[in-house]
Amino acid sequence: MEKKKIAKSKEKEIKNIPDPSEKIRYTDKELMEFKEIILGKLEDARRDLVLLTEAYTTKNNNDTNDTSPTFKVLEEGSNVLSKEENSQLAVRQQKFIRDLESALLRIENKTYGICRVTGKLIPKERLKVVPHATMSIEAKLSQHNLNK
Repeated sequence: MEKKKIAKSKEKEIKNIPDPSEKIRYTDKELMEFKEIILGKLEDARRDLVLLTEAYTTKNNNDTNDTSPTFKVLEEGSNVLSKEENSQLAVRQQKFIRDLESALLRIENKTYGICRVTGKLIPKERLKVVPHATMSIEAKLSQHNLNK
């Protein structure tokens, strides 16, 4: 009898089947709280993306274009580097926005906060800090250790 319990426990562990005594999803009220957090972060992220995009497309034209030609040579390299950095930051910001929008879809599907590796709930504390998280800390660490 004891061997069967151990075998079933290992089978659940292997298949990542959550323990029936554990909570399997967040309540609708909790999901609404997360949605508010995500919507706030999404608004900030979109505003930041506009600023970054303007910075590397120089729509505001507050650079050295209107100064003496001798300064243009000195500033050109710095200007290009700055535009490249802003472009890379904008790409990261777009990814962040996409991840937040995906989190909103998971809220609508009521699958938000469920670790895609273990199938268990990601702790609320983690989701409040990283609302687009799809893995628990344990899953993330084990993935990181596998990549070493």
